[in-house]
Amino acid sequence: MSSENVVNAGSFSTANIDKGRRRFLIATTSVVGAVGVVGLATPFISSMLPSAKAKAAGAPVEADISKLEPGQLVTYEWRGKPVWIVRRTDDALESLSSVVDKLRDPESDESLQPEYTKNTWRSINKEYLVLIGVCTHLGCSPTYMPEIEGDWRGGFFCPCHGSKFDFAGRVYKSVPAPLNLEVPPHHFLSDNRILIGEDGVA
Repeated sequence: MSSENVVNAGSFSTANIDKGRRRFLIATTSVVGAVGVVGLATPFISSMLPSAKAKAAGAPVEADISKLEPGQLVTYEWRGKPVWIVRRTDDALESLSSVVDKLRDPESDESLQPEYTKNTWRSINKEYLVLIGVCTHLGCSPTYMPEIEGDWRGGFFCPCHGSKFDFAGRVYKSVPAPLNLEVPPHHFLSDNRILIGEDGVA
């Protein structure tokens, strides 16, 4: 073997290294690697973000109550749940005080509602009640029963397991449902329009 092909390790000198080129190559490799990581991560992150449909489902919903007559209920959908708006009659409002001793949580201390609806009517405007129409027992949808007859003072009845709620969505004692019906965040945009899913400006 020719001695010309043999590299003597002991003769290698660090003085011959181009340090500027080394820094350039390291920086270039780092940048290319970072771009590759971002390129790989983008589809995964995008797949975890909510879809446009999911975003729309959680968006506030505007309700028109201009044609709602006293005693009527209208249903809107917000976050995949039914939201009821009831225009209560004078009789319905008067019934609220007559059933207090029959209620599990008459002051709504254990129930879910915005602070601005923590009152006897559980509403901003006592004439209009806004509730999530899902029973707090097993998630059934109660039936609106506005008639006031005998001991029944009107309100909502869940036929699945017999839970009863008054005209403010407050639950009666001795029924399976543990809590009053939930009041969602909402506010009045005008006398005839309610925005469901968003608190008003304080």
